[in-house]
Amino acid sequence: MTSAPTAASARDAAPAAAPAVPSAVAWKACGTTSYPTLQCGTLKVPLDHARPHGRTITLALSRVPHTAKRYQGPLLVNPGGPGGSGLTLAGFVASSLPPAVAAQYDVIGFDPRGVGKSEPALDCSPGYFDPVRPDPVPHGTKEEAANVARAASFAKACGRKYGSLLKYVDTVSTVRDMDAIRAALHAKKINYFGYSYGTYLGAVYAELFPERVRRLVLDSIVDPTGVWYRDNINQDYAFDARHKAFAAWTAKHDATYHLGKDPGKIEALWYRVHEKLRTKPAGGKVGPGEFEDSFVPGGYYNGYWPYLAEGFAAYVRNGDEDALVSLYEDFAAVDAGGDNGYSVYTSVQCRDASWPRDWRTWHKDTAKVHAKAPFLAWNNAWYNAPCAFWPVPSKRPVNVRNSQLPPVLLFQATDDAATPYEGGVTMHHLLKRSSLVVEKGGGNHGITLSGNACLDAHLSAYLADGTVPRGRGTADAVCDRLPDPEPLTAAAKAGAAGSAAPDRGLHGLLGTRR
Repeated sequence: MTSAPTAASARDAAPAAAPAVPSAVAWKACGTTSYPTLQCGTLKVPLDHARPHGRTITLALSRVPHTAKRYQGPLLVNPGGPGGSGLTLAGFVASSLPPAVAAQYDVIGFDPRGVGKSEPALDCSPGYFDPVRPDPVPHGTKEEAANVARAASFAKACGRKYGSLLKYVDTVSTVRDMDAIRAALHAKKINYFGYSYGTYLGAVYAELFPERVRRLVLDSIVDPTGVWYRDNINQDYAFDARHKAFAAWTAKHDATYHLGKDPGKIEALWYRVHEKLRTKPAGGKVGPGEFEDSFVPGGYYNGYWPYLAEGFAAYVRNGDEDALVSLYEDFAAVDAGGDNGYSVYTSVQCRDASWPRDWRTWHKDTAKVHAKAPFLAWNNAWYNAPCAFWPVPSKRPVNVRNSQLPPVLLFQATDDAATPYEGGVTMHHLLKRSSLVVEKGGGNHGITLSGNACLDAHLSAYLADGTVPRGRGTADAVCDRLPDPEPLTAAAKAGAAGSAAPDRGLHGLLGTRR
């Protein structure tokens, strides 16, 4: 594996040019049934912040305005990704916080550069994930070479379509966009609430502009010392553990699914189905790759387990191929928005930090992981493989160690797969005045505003008046996890007719790739 360059201080990399003064945002009503007070606007920012008067791009913004007499400033929110749209998240956060707390903030969502309604929006290779894809697990050098060529073709397509943009699609550029949003809102400081990759985005903002941070909430935390190659390898082990937890949950509910009471045998059955789909994709649409993709969301949120188990059992026991097709279409199929999200995901991660350029390194590392944790190893490798061939050079990762911030509040579940627990502990150590709230035994990704009253009480207290818990151990406060879900009731099954997807709430906004 190629070694990462020495981490850079983002402040050291600050451009010498004076920033352009952004114009105020012209807000217009864009409310929905769920979020009737939502407003939308746009903001032009420099493509290259080192050339503030050069070419500009347009960011799409959203806002739920404050209504209380006491105003605590803008609260920027981000759902992660990279590549996730934050426009709807503003409405969700504003409606999910206690009304008295939400009323004190302008809750601001935004589509980061390249994403969604921001312009230009990237789409390197439309239909890249169309079924049926090659099996992620290579059965010989020929199959592996085909997947390598496929990844290289994606990187080449990005360079061909967006060669003049890719140098500027990265975390630090997005952070400078966030500060332009702050300036356009006429705020001296921002409050920030980020999930998943959004935690890294927030930490980099705090490194770059510590004096402009008022409050900082990070939920489900990226390990900033592993961006991004090592972080993805660590994910593989954690996702395998969550897949085993799903098998154990299915075994516990054998009376419903009739797949047996031995989790190991259910897991083995899952891999037998995976192998069968190599030669006979379900419905001509779900091969091994699509099958894996359908179950990845279960590693992010256990609320999906009853739907996944229901569809899996229908296929195993009754040969119902439509059941697998429904799972794929509801949980894994990639539309134009997904193509856009993946294009930004690769652009940011490949640019942010160094990746091995020799495929033999990827093969060796992935084969090692697969031997112990096979569920996601090769799938995740191919998801990130365009970075081995990316057409623009990588930057140095940002050192986010920071002792200049006000109190910061961190949330982390112990069994989170997408951002493993150790990353939260690392961030806690790097941000000197941070407090870490741990959900013990929890395995979901994105844990606040998801029904855990203990966690939400800490969040609300912090946003209300800056109160943070202080403890003597690694964690400053510990909350019990929520119970695992129960199998679907007959009424729930009837209600889901024609669609296997549940009401996703927060987890539908966070997506399923960080």
